[in-house]
Amino acid sequence: MFLALYVVITGYLLLKREGKPDTNFENTSLLVKSGIYGYIRHPLYLSVFLLGTGIMLKDPAPVQLCLGVINLIAVYITSRIEENEMIKKFGDDYRMYMKETKMFIPFII
Repeated sequence: MFLALYVVITGYLLLKREGKPDTNFENTSLLVKSGIYGYIRHPLYLSVFLLGTGIMLKDPAPVQLCLGVINLIAVYITSRIEENEMIKKFGDDYRMYMKETKMFIPFII
């Protein structure tokens, strides 16, 4: 769960500082590719997954396991939707960024 906290803080601060957001931190005007974003495209979604997994593993009963799977599916679907939005916004730069980085786990996924 501490890893989830580190990932979300790092991702948030980078978006806020380097993304030049118009209104809220998610609506960046620049594509951020440094720091944690140089390795993975979705650190904020990864932190949601890590937090949910940590809670699930604390008491792994059938209900928690089902909720953990739902969390994983929701995070993945949300990430794919956001990637389509980023392709519309940043075009080929984002497509190239997708080839250079992984979705959630550096060098793996």
